[in-house]
Amino acid sequence: MPARAAPAPPAGRSAETAARRQRLLDAAASLAAEGGYDAVQMRDVAARAEVALGTLYRHYSSKDQLLVAALAAQASALQRRLALRPARGAAPADRVADVLRRASRALEREPRLTAAMVTALSSPDPEAARAKLEVYDVLRAIIAGAVDGDQVPELDGVLRVLGYVWLAVLGSWVGGLIDGERMAGDLDSAARLLLD
Repeated sequence: MPARAAPAPPAGRSAETAARRQRLLDAAASLAAEGGYDAVQMRDVAARAEVALGTLYRHYSSKDQLLVAALAAQASALQRRLALRPARGAAPADRVADVLRRASRALEREPRLTAAMVTALSSPDPEAARAKLEVYDVLRAIIAGAVDGDQVPELDGVLRVLGYVWLAVLGSWVGGLIDGERMAGDLDSAARLLLD
């Protein structure tokens, strides 16, 4: 006998679930913005989002998974903003450098939140792996969007390396090794070295 597909949840129920997830992400982000990585405690996230602690754990099994999901949501929001205001520049290197600078400035505005998300991104927590892949996919799509169809040799490798450089430079900024101006300059250099 063929297996039956599970019935689709009612539209209202999936909208409630999406709204609940968004409240959880918003609560985690606001706690991190206020006090950094250590300020994000699962019990506090649940309380701020006005959901039961068990509900939080059904959606996100760890703080790192939750913070990486918040980063993925922010990266997706950046991608939507970039679609409305595309990268500037005649050459792919110019456009990619523009996008990387704009993204870094956005992350720079909330240093504690950014530090918390980068800390979570570097966590070995296996539960955060799917959310990490989502972040990498969005970053790759953002950079590819800035290339905008121009012919670039070894494009997949270039996109992958630029994503790695972006995250490494961001980690150096979070760790206090470089300032925001140096972060933007290093990203600009990487884009030009790989795309010019």
